[in-house]
Amino acid sequence: MNSRMVPQHPPLFGITGRSGQGKTTLIETLLPWLRARGITANVIKHSHHSIELEPPGKDSARFRRAGAGEVLIASPFRYAIVRELNGDAEPPLAELAARLSDADLVIVEGFAREAMPRLEVVRPSAGRDPLYKTDVQIIAIATDDAAAIDSSLPTFDLNDIDSIGAFICARVGIALDDQFAARP
Repeated sequence: MNSRMVPQHPPLFGITGRSGQGKTTLIETLLPWLRARGITANVIKHSHHSIELEPPGKDSARFRRAGAGEVLIASPFRYAIVRELNGDAEPPLAELAARLSDADLVIVEGFAREAMPRLEVVRPSAGRDPLYKTDVQIIAIATDDAAAIDSSLPTFDLNDIDSIGAFICARVGIALDDQFAARP
């Protein structure tokens, strides 16, 4: 019997919310929390804007403009791959996630149409309609004003990174050592 190993991709967990609510700041705060617990996390962020990693006159931009499908720029500190779509459809999230290195978790900001569990960042004082009222993928809320949230979803103080991190880990099946479990 010939059995093939199917590669296991890390779970995806979305951080969502209207513009200016604090999604990026929350992710930026979660990453060191996860790392301190030995959890490797990658991040995928969607942008509706064209992205430029180098100014137009630099070598990698010139290579792309000349017709390269992908350009990898590397240094002793980091590398980046820039792929020109040239009119092709934007790749689905699963395809993009598969290009990332091994990790325990992939945090996703954006890709609102992709199915995955999401936590919404809501700042009621901003006066924006929250998404949790219509988006069934949202399973929890992080906010700076819990009294203003009208939902039965689990709701966390936006600054309670321990509880938010523990919730995300539990939701995607990452076990935390007892010393790192959320406080009651």
